[in-house]
Amino acid sequence: MDIKPPHFPMMIPGAKTTGGVLKVSAPYDGSLIATVDTADWDAADKALQSASELFSDRDRWLSTGERLDILKKTAALMADHAEELAVEAAREGGKPLIDSRVEVARAIDGVNVCIQVMRTDAGKEIPMDLNAASAHRMAFTRKEPIGVVVAISAFNHPLNLIVHQVGPAVATGCPVIVKPAEDTPLSCYRFVGILREAGLPEEWCQSLIVEDLKVATKLATDQRVAFFSYIGSSKVGWMLRSKLAPGTRCALEHGGAAPVIMAEDADQEETLPLLAKGGFYHAGQVCVSVQRVFAHQSIAMEVAQALASIAKALKVGDPTLPDTQLGPLIRHGEVDRVHQWVREAEESGARVLCGGEKLSSSCYAPTVLYDPPDDAKVSVLEIFGPVVCVYPYADIDEAISRANALPYAFQAAVFTRDLDTALHAYSRLDGTAIMVNDHTAFRVDWMPFAGIKQSGLGVGGIPYTMRDMQIEKLLVLRSKAL
Repeated sequence: MDIKPPHFPMMIPGAKTTGGVLKVSAPYDGSLIATVDTADWDAADKALQSASELFSDRDRWLSTGERLDILKKTAALMADHAEELAVEAAREGGKPLIDSRVEVARAIDGVNVCIQVMRTDAGKEIPMDLNAASAHRMAFTRKEPIGVVVAISAFNHPLNLIVHQVGPAVATGCPVIVKPAEDTPLSCYRFVGILREAGLPEEWCQSLIVEDLKVATKLATDQRVAFFSYIGSSKVGWMLRSKLAPGTRCALEHGGAAPVIMAEDADQEETLPLLAKGGFYHAGQVCVSVQRVFAHQSIAMEVAQALASIAKALKVGDPTLPDTQLGPLIRHGEVDRVHQWVREAEESGARVLCGGEKLSSSCYAPTVLYDPPDDAKVSVLEIFGPVVCVYPYADIDEAISRANALPYAFQAAVFTRDLDTALHAYSRLDGTAIMVNDHTAFRVDWMPFAGIKQSGLGVGGIPYTMRDMQIEKLLVLRSKAL
């Protein structure tokens, strides 16, 4: 007997919609895994109205203690359902189960980071009584929520990205409306449901999916939005930022084409597995995936061939199986695009050392390219697929110049045993984080995480997002007793 897939209604209290029903399919085999109601503008407007009215009524604000209790219960509930969350994330997003389990663990830890920051986050005293103008005064600040938050998220970490956007909003006391990626809405809906089960009143966190992207644009650019959080493509992110209402603050997280400098003295035994993990993790669908490896000419071919050997051994297939190491791309069209880019690079002179072929309509073979031209798409655009390029260089400053040549900058890496080489690269590479002897995709959720140039605006990472979602309100006391 066929089992009917679950259906998810909009998570907007009291709203109705004339929108259609979105079918959510597994990217690996196209099987239907759920259906979701989509929101029209009336439903989105209802969500904004509820959130705005909630924030305007300070008697309805949740105390810090209440928010702490809700987040503690949320973390506990997530731990109780960790395997279910991991399997669902793997099915809808295609990230292998072994990695989706890690994502769930990170998401739980992210909720706990929110709790830890809440326990220590505070205002500060502003010095007074320094001159005649400030005599007999005391001043200090305390933090308050900024207002209604709208978050638009990406598909590649369907649970953890939502935690990074919604968790800080709940922690700081901001009503939040979140729109997950249409490809991967289920993990978001599960998380919002867990927040509500933990005691969060429904109006404090609402979620919706749209079919008409004009609805998403109106939602993000509405004048009732105090803070806009966006994770996704740079084209859409910068477009939305240009249309934000006056006064709306924002944070944008886009992608890049992460560079690695590999010096002649790098420890290859340690380096190569890290580069392979950073390049092929989630089939390369990570904004800081290892993409461009600049290796000294004396070792470049050796490095490329060793990476190819690792890539050939990776098990590609069904992401829900426990031994799969590399799953599908999110859409079949992405497989075709990646293949086209690889073919173009090969035709312009790159050597394909492994991969370079479609394994199915949904999976692409992990691929290593040697020395593609600097103007090839694989060299200048974010691949967002399982492709790593290796380029030989003669002088490290030449490598750094080539690494910095693109209009994107996020995280970069240098591998060397020499401290001076490491610091030389650190001081000259464009980026907000430079890893020494680690891959570009390293991240823990309490560190700053930010793109510069076209790669983003503002600083992510849970404590930094919480900072952005608050204002510091100053109190000045004047008293003869001071």
